[in-house]
Amino acid sequence: MDVINYYLQKQSALLRVSFSAKEREMFGQLEHELELHVPASEAWDLFGTLQIGKLVEKEMPHKFQKVELTEGDGGVGTILKLTFTPGVLGPASCKEKFTKIDNEKRIKESEVVEGGYLELGFTLFRIRFQVIEKGEDSSIIKSTIEYQVKEEDAANASLVSIQSVANIAQVAKNYLNRNKAAKEAN
Repeated sequence: MDVINYYLQKQSALLRVSFSAKEREMFGQLEHELELHVPASEAWDLFGTLQIGKLVEKEMPHKFQKVELTEGDGGVGTILKLTFTPGVLGPASCKEKFTKIDNEKRIKESEVVEGGYLELGFTLFRIRFQVIEKGEDSSIIKSTIEYQVKEEDAANASLVSIQSVANIAQVAKNYLNRNKAAKEAN
């Protein structure tokens, strides 16, 4: 298989792009890491549940108009409908399905199953959050976007940005820090 790989390391983001001539699709992966000043178990209580969607809707109204549970209870198979705020570049909404939740390894994956990047020629758009224990009172949230796009729509790969999940990680960090400060004050 003829595959070309391209790597770019910039600050805390990593971009990897591959092209497969045989499959006529381009594959890409972007990563971001952010240190959290809370234990991994506390961070996972946020990222491993539906609570992260509620937080995003509340704290990021400039990006997300609504995050709606359409199917499931927060486990694998759960589907969320994300409605983006008018004026946000791209499709108006998408549906994401939780495809993996590993409470032991603290990994949660979701894939766009309707709308969003699928409307732009992508055949896969996956988001992964992994909470990594760093110390007793610290952890890292590693955010990853993986995608596949048809060769004829490869120019649309430039629309993929790690910034959206990096912003979600930062909002989560701020929320966790506020909660930690409130607990310490009591």
